[in-house]
Formats: sequence, structure tokens, C-alpha cells
Amino acid sequence: MKARQVLAFIFCVFLLLGAAWAAFPAGGMRVGGMRLRFASYQGHIRDAMEQKVNVDSVLNALDGRFAMHEDTLAFYREFFYENPDRIYLPDDDYTFFDPVFRAFERARQEGKTVRVAHYGDSQIELDRISQDLREALQVKFGGCGTGMFPALTNTPMASVSRNSSGGFASYVMVGDSTTRHAGHRRYGPLTQVVSFNGKGTINLRPLKQKSTLEHLRSFQSVSILYGRASDNFTVTAQSDTTKPKPAVRRRGGLTWTTWTFPAPVEKATLKLSGSAEIYGVSTDGAAGVTVDNIPLRGSTGHVLVRNDKDLLKNALELDGTALVILQFGGNFVPASGSSKAISGHMDKVRELIAYYREVTPGARILFIGPSDMAASTEDGRIVSYRRLPEMVDSLKAVSLANGVAYWDLYRMMGGQNSMSQWVRHRPPYAGPDYVHFTPAGAKVVGETLSRSLLTYYDFYDLRKTLPADAVQQRMGR
Repeated sequence: MKARQVLAFIFCVFLLLGAAWAAFPAGGMRVGGMRLRFASYQGHIRDAMEQKVNVDSVLNALDGRFAMHEDTLAFYREFFYENPDRIYLPDDDYTFFDPVFRAFERARQEGKTVRVAHYGDSQIELDRISQDLREALQVKFGGCGTGMFPALTNTPMASVSRNSSGGFASYVMVGDSTTRHAGHRRYGPLTQVVSFNGKGTINLRPLKQKSTLEHLRSFQSVSILYGRASDNFTVTAQSDTTKPKPAVRRRGGLTWTTWTFPAPVEKATLKLSGSAEIYGVSTDGAAGVTVDNIPLRGSTGHVLVRNDKDLLKNALELDGTALVILQFGGNFVPASGSSKAISGHMDKVRELIAYYREVTPGARILFIGPSDMAASTEDGRIVSYRRLPEMVDSLKAVSLANGVAYWDLYRMMGGQNSMSQWVRHRPPYAGPDYVHFTPAGAKVVGETLSRSLLTYYDFYDLRKTLPADAVQQRMGR
């Protein structure tokens, strides 16, 4: 075959492909029992016209929205009532977090640790998001260490190395076929209980990787929360040869014991003897704030209401929890195919909120809804779940109506179809499942959440110096 004949053949092939591209319907065509699909001009135009989110532009605009104006009160008014990155507050009450901030400030003054309990689904596993919030709060209010974690678990941890040996057996509220459930509901604040009998040790070391945040690299105190202990149960703590005396507090059959070292340490060992139910171990600073990372993979959050209410109430009072964060919704999104389904889920969210308002009467609650999430359509396109905006708006409305603050992660990302762009970002901010953040993306989320919460603190701090009636008049609400 001559060269011009080869070129003519190639030209004809491209001509036929071009004609098919121009004429083929975007949704494909059905032939018999099959649907044939082909790249189409209509689909190309549709994709070109579809809203695309430039992640860097979104984050740059976010930076601008946190920039203080020359008129300070005007900045706060605009932030609290108009800024899409704000935390939405019940009745637009800008004093909502004041009790939390007072507790944070008193922590260092009174030599104690105040806690934030961060519950969530797999988005917060491996301390993602939680660690950046913890770091920001510890920079501001003091403290160090990882916070509370189970004495024994199969779930990997990114912040602390914990090696347990002896008579430990772990039971979980949420888990797969490789985990065990207890024959009771006494799971405690971490939704996991460790049954201990005999003798055992727990060795603790902070993980020191390149990405380890500064305040996670050491700790100055070790605590243990336990109940149903035998008369001969004992537990001691030491680091090298240092054996500090314990400080013990009790409430409702629970014991919270803390050992504080003279200076920050990089390892510690707990030695146990007897029998008890252990609900958590904590590495913290001598005083300040910490964030407990409590992930429940695959959960919508409603399972939390099965936890023993009295035990949890006593535990959260003992350990000094001032703020509870509930970050759920993503695991329900694939099932949110109708308004009726979303409405039914909101009934469970109301029950969850009512449960935590009852067990934490002195704390504040912040609900964080789902991120943008995307899935493949029939024609192979990756787009956001269709009812995700309805889901997010419903969660926000239910939270605010029930006395709980709300942070809109979905719109902070950029809203509809933003997840696809977070996946394509360099470095990637989300993984190829179009659901979970990468460590880099989780850091962006955690730092933005921290900035938003601390903006409310800065206003709280400013209000100490201003007449209350003048502030109310300028804020206009």
C-alpha cells in the first residue's frame, strides 16, 4: 500500500471518529439489551460548561475572609453573619462558645487539662483533622501530648506508640468481624472498653516522624480512666526512674488517676495488677487543652446513643470535657437518595444530639457535616452526590434548632463538585475514592476549622475590654 493510501485511510478513520463524536448522544444509545457509549461532542460541551472549582482560588479566598479589617467590630459582624467559613451558631449567639473559652483559659491558670472530644467517622482516623485542631489549641492555651486513646486496640495510631502486654482484652461498639463486642453497654468515652485481669504493662512513647506536630513530640502527664475495679487493683506510672505520686478523682464508680512528671518526657510505663474495666489512657501536658481523637469507621454516629449514659456522663465530667465535636454524615450520603430518606436520618441526628446534650450538660457541642463526596455516574463521569446539598442544609438546620453549632465542611471545600478538584490538586488533597482526605487535605481542613473557632475566641477576648451594650449595638443582634 502506497504512502498516500495509508494517509487517506488514517484520514478516513479520524473523519469517521469525528462524525461519531459529533453525532453520538451524551448518554449513549441502546442497541438491543445493551447501551453503547462513546465520547460525544454534547458531553464535551456539557463538561466544559459544568462548574469547576479551583481549589487554590477557594483557599486563597478563604485566607482573605479571615483577614482582619481596620474596623474590628465590623470584621466580626461580617464574619459571624455572612462568612461561609464561619461556625453557624444557634440563634446567631456569638457568646455560644464563651463557657468553652473560659474553661480553656482556666486550664493553664489552675494547672489542669481541659478536653475536646472529637467523634467522627473514617475522615478523622489516624488523628487527621483532630491533630491540627489540637496543635492550634495547645499553641494558644498550653498543653501537649496526644489526648486519650484505648489501652489496647487494633486501630493504628499516628500520634503515640502504645505497647500493651498482659491480661488485656478489647471490646468495641463499632467494628468488623475481627473485633469483639462486650455483653454490656459500658464502653466509655472512647466507645471501647478494655477488660483487664492479672498483671500487665502499657508502654507509651510519642511517635516522632517528619510530619509529627511539635506538641505531640512529648507529654508531661499520664492518666487512666477505669471502673469496676477489684479491691486489689493497683496501677503505677513511671518514666525512667521517676515515679510521681498520683492525683486521684472519683465519680459514679469511675476513677481518673493522673501522674504528672516534673518535666516533659518521651516515654512512660503503666504497671497494672488486679482486675478492672479500662475506658482510656491519656498522655497530656501538665496543664492546658487537648483533643481526644475518637474515630468510628463506617458509622453515621447514631450508634453512640447505645453507650451507657450514666457511665459516659460521669466519665466526661471526670476528664474535663468542655467541647464535644460530632463529625458525621458521610456514611449516609450514598443512601440519601430521597428527601424521605434524609428526613428519616435527621430523626436519628436529633436523637444523637439530645443524647450528648444530656450527658454533657456543662459542655458545648459542635456538629461537622460531610465533605463533598463524588461517585461515578452511568456515563463514567465523576460528580457530587445529587442530594448532598440537601443533606448538608438539613444537618445544619437540625443542629441549630437543637442548640448545637454547625460547621459547613462541604461549602468550605467549594461546594458541588469540589471533591473532584481536591483529588486532582497537586499535591492531592483527597484520595482516589473521592471521599477521604489525604493527610495534606486533612491538614487544610483541620487548620481552617481551628482558624474559625479561634476567631470566636479572639472576639471573646476583645469583648472583655469593651462595654457589653456597645458590642451588642454594633453587632446588631
